[in-house]
Amino acid sequence: MHAIVSRAAMRMLTANGQKTRRGRMARTRRKRTKTTRGSRLRRLLAGLRRWIFRLVLGAAALITVWVAAYAILPVPTTPYILSERMRLGAVERAWVPIDDIAIHLQRAVVAAEDANFCLHWGFDMAAIRAAIDAGATRGGSTISQQTVKNAFLWHGRSWPRKALEAAITPLMEALWPKRRILEVYLNVAEFDEGVFGAEAAARRHFGVSAADLTQVQAARLAAVLPAPQARSASQPGPFVRDRAAAILDGVATIRADERDACFAN
Repeated sequence: MHAIVSRAAMRMLTANGQKTRRGRMARTRRKRTKTTRGSRLRRLLAGLRRWIFRLVLGAAALITVWVAAYAILPVPTTPYILSERMRLGAVERAWVPIDDIAIHLQRAVVAAEDANFCLHWGFDMAAIRAAIDAGATRGGSTISQQTVKNAFLWHGRSWPRKALEAAITPLMEALWPKRRILEVYLNVAEFDEGVFGAEAAARRHFGVSAADLTQVQAARLAAVLPAPQARSASQPGPFVRDRAAAILDGVATIRADERDACFAN
């Protein structure tokens, strides 16, 4: 009887031991599976981070080359000019060097859009603070920022565009002299619907070349820049006339205190 009980007990112990071993083996397999899955996930995330880094680095290199190329080469077109050409069917534009643009227009656009153009590094912090204090009802963008937007980016208010503008502006300021920034700005800015650049604007509105613009004509062209499709330099309304008169006063001011020294030879 005792032998029978002992054998039964042994079988129970053996069975329990086998169950324990099987449980341990199952837990080990689950741990290995979890470890394998975790390792695969970590490798996947690491690979994704590497590709994102390479993508960002490649985009930064491409933008740098693009900006550096435009420091020398005429800007052939811009995203906004392309979109307007598609919308209108055709646009008016002719690239001219800054030496063929009247100094009156150079001073007028600086006085109108960015009086401290020669003094800042791309961002006019005083103008930005003034725009914030005014509840963003007035613009704080410099000519440098507008050149980046016009030459490299798209129009419209969006955080991605503003972020790219903020990143590219100091790069452009580092690679381009101020006179080049103004030259590109004056060749890509819109002065009327489908009319881009100083040369096309001068011929459309006054029948002269950009080099032959008078002070009053230059001031009127500068006066339409914030809203070129809603205002006319050749048929000015009261706002454009008053704005042009204020710009002429601003021109006298920046000329007197030599805030045109970075572009006026």
